[in-house]
Amino acid sequence: MTITQLTAFLAALEHGSFTAAAASLGMTQASVSELVARLERELDATLFVRGSRRLVPTAAAQELRPHAAQAVSAVQNGIDTIHSLASLDRGICTFGVLRNAAYYALADLAETFHHRHPNVRLRLVGINSAHVARSIARGELEAGLLVLPIDEDGLEVKPLFRDEVLYVSSTRPAGRGPVTISEVAEAKLVLYDAFAGWDDPTRRQLLERARLQGLTIEPSVEVEHVETALSLVAAGTADTIVSRSIAESEGFPPGIRTFPFAEPMHDTIALVQREGVLLSPATRKLAELAERMLSEALPEHAGRTPLR
Repeated sequence: MTITQLTAFLAALEHGSFTAAAASLGMTQASVSELVARLERELDATLFVRGSRRLVPTAAAQELRPHAAQAVSAVQNGIDTIHSLASLDRGICTFGVLRNAAYYALADLAETFHHRHPNVRLRLVGINSAHVARSIARGELEAGLLVLPIDEDGLEVKPLFRDEVLYVSSTRPAGRGPVTISEVAEAKLVLYDAFAGWDDPTRRQLLERARLQGLTIEPSVEVEHVETALSLVAAGTADTIVSRSIAESEGFPPGIRTFPFAEPMHDTIALVQREGVLLSPATRKLAELAERMLSEALPEHAGRTPLR
């Protein structure tokens, strides 16, 4: 069994045909077909049912997949490590960050990493956590920081930090105490991350709580950025929800009051990568840096807790 065979197998599995796999690898269709056939003979197992238009993976192929991916990744990362040496003088780093990364002391992540490793090509993608998870699962990003929960299969999740979610309003009286989910369902709300909608992990938690009590939540206004939502809250247009880290930031608008939920709600920030796949040296360094910056910059208190 060779790495070349495993590479051909993974490409055929991903693309669904030997022709498409060959094109992605820069090989001939016959070469890819023969590599997979040799692998099947060595394993004494059928990996694909050859259809007229598409390869159908067998149960054996699904079982082999994570092991093959890890083996190919390990070899490639070994090569990358030797090339880059300890100084990381080359390579590409692809990493996803949660949309509101600046509120979690990650605004300087790119600058700090680039200063330490100026020859590494860096691609940071800051989108909603649901989309970061999908991009990692599809192999478009190696890893990322995101908010749980996520639905994608085949991901390795390392929870790092728990941040309390608060209800914010400029019209709710200060002495009313914690907010119930029934009050939220009746309130006029502005919610951000409009593109992600109810795929957004924080929104999902809110919606699930409402559904458990037979309630629905319909925002009056949806916007893309939390700053826009907070401007509308400050104007008295509607209420919203934010993490404690946002509520305690320097740019949080004056005149807005924060309230805990009667049943406390939290965002859990996690480091996520594909299961069974080793990170490249550059991305591993960036992930370590992001985790360290997060833990050092955000103080621990009752509503914000590191998960070790």
